[in-house]
Amino acid sequence: MKSYYEFKKFGLVFFLGLLLFSIAGCGASSYGFNAPTPPALSAANLNLIFVISPDLANDPLGDLNADTANLNNQGLQRSLLLSTYLKQQLLGANNVNGIHTLEPMTHLQTAGQYPDMAALWFMQQFAMLNQTTVEGTTANSFPLGASYGSPEDVPAGVAMPLVFSPDCQGLVFDDASHNNVDLVRNIIQAGQPGFYVFSAPWETTSALLADLNTAMGYNLNLPAAYTGSNLVYVISVTPSGAAGLTAFDSQLHPGSTYPTLPAPVPLASDTLQHYFSYNRTGGINGVVVPQGTNTNETVYLVRHAEAHPSNNFEDGNYVAAGQWRALDLPNVLPGALRGQPAPTQVYSIDPAQAFLKDDTGISYVRPSLTVLPYAIANNLPYNLAASFFIGAPDSQSVARATYEFFFTNLAGHNFSHQVILLAWEHEHFPPLVTYILQQYGGTDPLPALTWPQTDYDTIWTLTLDAQGNLTVNNALCEGIDSANLPKTAPPF
Repeated sequence: MKSYYEFKKFGLVFFLGLLLFSIAGCGASSYGFNAPTPPALSAANLNLIFVISPDLANDPLGDLNADTANLNNQGLQRSLLLSTYLKQQLLGANNVNGIHTLEPMTHLQTAGQYPDMAALWFMQQFAMLNQTTVEGTTANSFPLGASYGSPEDVPAGVAMPLVFSPDCQGLVFDDASHNNVDLVRNIIQAGQPGFYVFSAPWETTSALLADLNTAMGYNLNLPAAYTGSNLVYVISVTPSGAAGLTAFDSQLHPGSTYPTLPAPVPLASDTLQHYFSYNRTGGINGVVVPQGTNTNETVYLVRHAEAHPSNNFEDGNYVAAGQWRALDLPNVLPGALRGQPAPTQVYSIDPAQAFLKDDTGISYVRPSLTVLPYAIANNLPYNLAASFFIGAPDSQSVARATYEFFFTNLAGHNFSHQVILLAWEHEHFPPLVTYILQQYGGTDPLPALTWPQTDYDTIWTLTLDAQGNLTVNNALCEGIDSANLPKTAPPF
């Protein structure tokens, strides 16, 4: 037996099909939405939940910045409120079974070719409202699958991953290889009841629903048009195999300003590192400025938000404590820079990069999601360094590729006269800085650089002056007290 809602543009709801599904109650909740209260989805069914993220071609609610193709403040607020709706109204007390989102580099937008990060961020708060257990440690966090399903899905110019795993597979924007529908069909055929969430733009989701309808022979009456991210579609498959489609309207009305955290973030005054400062100036102590070096450039190296409640905990995402840091970064960074220039661009690692943890595929999403709120709050271009694989921290080839990409024009980029906020993996910072210092040569000894495992707060600053002379120091820190951040995500 099939059931579904079809929502018309003028907002009326028509109840169609043999089974009528009633939604009762419209009182305002404490979470900022004025929404119907449907009964939670049944955990006995296999529930496929489709969240449709905005993109520049389909943004009827005005959730995107047209210049950066990124979420604006309203879109960010909608994602936070929608996460509460999904968790409380649809899942009830249940935990999610899997989350799969768009692979950002498969959908480049505007003349700047900016990756589509909206679908990934639309799931981040929801991920923090669920839990995962890794080697005996349970944390408020959940892995996000955003990685490529096969070599055919990897866009031109993007580094080929070392791992292709269904555990962390995401959704390709244009599913030419049918990996999207195969991913969902395999979940259905596995028959494990629960809740599986998919986040992608309308073009991807509508094609996936159509392909799935055909592949599984469901004969569902599919939505014909996109009306905004307030609408969530659910295909529920009963233990007997009967499938029905339901559309839920969250009726969210987010504000247009950057979200306010529900409580102050605890602050810290001291860094966990010993202060250092190193200079390399052409003509002094045998130093030679390397060929192709950028000029008048500043790069702030920041680590991803809190991620390791125990030494072996690893799900590719950060944990709920890190959501406080990420969302508060736009508030604390201006003061933390102490008068130094503000970022003009934001960069990070391609979240589709994947690795294996105990034979489980994991998408490395947390660095990119740590600084995305800062880019949104400041309307800044946001991009990903996707042309090389990040690899092992002690890899000379990774240090060279990172150096050439960000600090020289050798890789086809030139960040002269730019200020870059760069979120990265902290174990890569010491080898990277050491490699850069080596390129300048000279007689000054190379320092022994380290980054403490418990330090999520310090900022390393690399500056190239008008001649390409280098200065690097760790004088700055965000000023957030990691040890006293809440262990649960901020409620919205």
